[in-house]
Amino acid sequence: MEPQQAWQVAYSQLQLQLDRASFDTWLRGASFIGVEDGIYVIGVRNPYARDMLQHRLYRNVRRVLMDVLGSPVELRFEVRQMEINGKKLPPREEMPLFKLLAEQPSSYNENEVVQPLYEQVARPQRAVLPESELNPRFTFERFVVNNSNRLTYEAARAVAENPARYYNPFLIYGGVGLGKTHLLQAIAHVCRAKGLRVLYIPSEAFTNDLVDSIRHKTTAMFRDRYRSVDVLLVDDVQFMAGKESTQEEFFHTFNALYTFNKQIILASDRPPRELVTLEDRLRSRFEGGLSVDVQPLEFESRVAILEMWARERELTLAPDVMNVIAQRAQNNVRELEGLFNQVVTKAHLEHRTLTVETVATDLERYERPRQHRREVTLPQVIEAVAAHFRLTVDDLTGKGRSTRINQARQVAMLIARELTDTPLTQIGDAFGGRSHTTVLHGCNKMTEEIDQDPTLRETLAQLKVALRGH
Repeated sequence: MEPQQAWQVAYSQLQLQLDRASFDTWLRGASFIGVEDGIYVIGVRNPYARDMLQHRLYRNVRRVLMDVLGSPVELRFEVRQMEINGKKLPPREEMPLFKLLAEQPSSYNENEVVQPLYEQVARPQRAVLPESELNPRFTFERFVVNNSNRLTYEAARAVAENPARYYNPFLIYGGVGLGKTHLLQAIAHVCRAKGLRVLYIPSEAFTNDLVDSIRHKTTAMFRDRYRSVDVLLVDDVQFMAGKESTQEEFFHTFNALYTFNKQIILASDRPPRELVTLEDRLRSRFEGGLSVDVQPLEFESRVAILEMWARERELTLAPDVMNVIAQRAQNNVRELEGLFNQVVTKAHLEHRTLTVETVATDLERYERPRQHRREVTLPQVIEAVAAHFRLTVDDLTGKGRSTRINQARQVAMLIARELTDTPLTQIGDAFGGRSHTTVLHGCNKMTEEIDQDPTLRETLAQLKVALRGH
């Protein structure tokens, strides 16, 4: 078979074997130039495609061509010269992929045929992650500042006004519903208004995007997405724990951005030194910047937030009414918002005025189901299950793998997952350092067993009732 014909056959097969995004981005339009010293020389559109094919996709292309020829072969990829009116032009200087993607023709005339200086790299047809969108309500103007969070607020403003100048990386930590996400997105809003390339994303979405890129063989595009930004904001980084590939990829992304003086902003439920399940090299980089915490809101701040919400809804609330709501919600802003929505919506639907008495009654009814339910902890689950199965805590958390111990351990894992907010990685740590995948497997297996075993199902129900305290 002639070399030219062999390449055309291989090219057609590659179009079927590679996913559409990879083929369109790297191989679309690749042409056979010739054979030099037994090496097939293939012309491509730009230096970026050349490097990707030579170093990342070389084995894939070579294998297909070898199958066509039935013999070993080597390849070399070169940037081919483009032509305008039959005149060859020198190869265009190398340009990062994200700049190529950004360049679009300013006008288009369907009657005019013009050969471009270079061919555009096709943008992959992938949906934009909804997690990367910003909440328009999460701005600095809507963040209520108090004595306990003023330092965090001022640091966030400084980062937003001067990205990568003062604090890099910048990490905000604290409990749920205290405003970490609000501050991250407020920074993102300011940076976007400056014209910077900004990407806000939860760590779970980063993991999902990585898995998707591996599945569809678009890891190069994944890396360009994250490493071509000016400001990267990652929420809930603690959920990277136990995910080795995610940590590996984020480590290199972190280094790439930091090297080129790009701003990295993170949020976590605890300070970097307490993220013990993260790799040391990643945790040490988090510790290398500024870490600030957000504290629970003071009573006056909770009232100020209620006043802001009432004003935005064009509601008039008496100070005593707001005081009652603020006194009930002492944990976080989400709880405060839930109580506020509860009483306001109920009053609106029943067409009645909000008074101290009606609000107190509504909140009492709203909270009554919780009064008989105590918060369940992981140690309580382990102790209760061990006692029920007549085992010791050491039996349950140790290395024993007898049928009786395994069943009790899986029962405890399932209950811990359902009744506590403990992440799977921490549940695994409590049971002798088992991985989160082992915990997930145990929970799934136990779910299947209780569907078929009424006695085991009753045991599980009894343990839950005892642990909940009702």
